[in-house]
Amino acid sequence: MVAVGYTLMCEQAGPKQLVDYAVRAEDAGFGLAVVSDHYYPWLESQGHSPYAWSLLGAVAQATSRIDLMTMVTCPTRRYHPAVVAQKAATMGLLSDGRFTLGLGSGENLNEHVVGAWPHVQERHEMLEEALQIIRPLLDGETLTYSGDHFEVPEAYLWDRPERPVPIALAASGPSSVDLAGEYADALINTEPDPHVIDLFDSAGGAGKPRYGQVAICYGPDEEQCRKIAHEQFRWFGLGWKVNADLPGPESFDSASSFVREEDVADSIPCGPDLEAHVAAFKRFVDAGFTHVAVVQVGDETQPRFLDWARDEFLPRLRQL
Repeated sequence: MVAVGYTLMCEQAGPKQLVDYAVRAEDAGFGLAVVSDHYYPWLESQGHSPYAWSLLGAVAQATSRIDLMTMVTCPTRRYHPAVVAQKAATMGLLSDGRFTLGLGSGENLNEHVVGAWPHVQERHEMLEEALQIIRPLLDGETLTYSGDHFEVPEAYLWDRPERPVPIALAASGPSSVDLAGEYADALINTEPDPHVIDLFDSAGGAGKPRYGQVAICYGPDEEQCRKIAHEQFRWFGLGWKVNADLPGPESFDSASSFVREEDVADSIPCGPDLEAHVAAFKRFVDAGFTHVAVVQVGDETQPRFLDWARDEFLPRLRQL
C-alpha cells in the first residue's frame, strides 16, 4: 500500500509540541514524518517557525520506527550544500537509517534572511551544483569542487551511515524533473499530477519512490474547520510561482486577502466527513505516488486529529 505520512508543520507549532506530535504520530501508526524547513511562517496567524534540523534530532531520539524526512530543505542560500550533506549524514546516524533528505529550490520567504533572492534560472543552476556536491559527500567521497556558485576546496564527511542517506528532490516541471531523475533517489511533488510522474519515469526515475503531500482540516464542526483552514492556509492556492518569490508573511497576507473561506474549502476538505479526506488522499494514490504525507491544518486540532487518524483514518486508508 501507499505509505501514509504525517507533516510536522514548523509554521504552526513550537518545537516541543512538534516532538510530541511526532511521538503521537508514530504511536497512531503513521509510517513517515516529514518536516518543513522555514525561517518564517507563511502567515502571521500561524505564528511559529522553529529550526527544523534541531527538531529532527530531537524527534529521532524520541521515536524508534517512523521514517523522517525534510519536505523540503533549500541547499543553496541559508545553507551551503556541503553543510547540508553533513547535517543529513548526522541525521542518518541519529535516526538509525530512517532519514531521507528532501531538497528543493526554496522560497524567498525563508532564504532572503541571508541576502538577495536570485532569479529562477540562477536558482536552478545553484540547485544543480548543490546536488553535485551533496551526492558524492553522502556517498563517502572526498570532494573538491569549483562551480559558478559554490566552492568546496576539500570536504569529507567523517560521520555518516553505512547506507548513504537517500535524496528526494521537489520537482514540478521538465527541468527540475530532469534533475530529480539524474541526481535523486526519489521525487517530491505537492500536486497529484500523473504527468509529473511520467516525466520522472522518463528522466530515470522509474521504480523510485514518489512523495506527495495533501492538506486536510479534520474536526467535528465543518464550519469551524473552514474558519481554521482559511485563517491558516489561505496562501495554499497562490501557486508555486507566487509562493517562491513573496518575501514575508505580510506579503502572503496581502496576496491572499481576497481568498474567501469557500475558496479554501474547495481545495482543502474540512470537517468530520471521513470519505472526503480519504478522497483527497486517494488522488495522489491514483496519480502514482508511493508516499503521501498528510497536513492537518491548525495546531490546536492536532491531538484530536491524531486520535481520529489512529481509530478511523489510517484503517480506512489501508483499505486503498
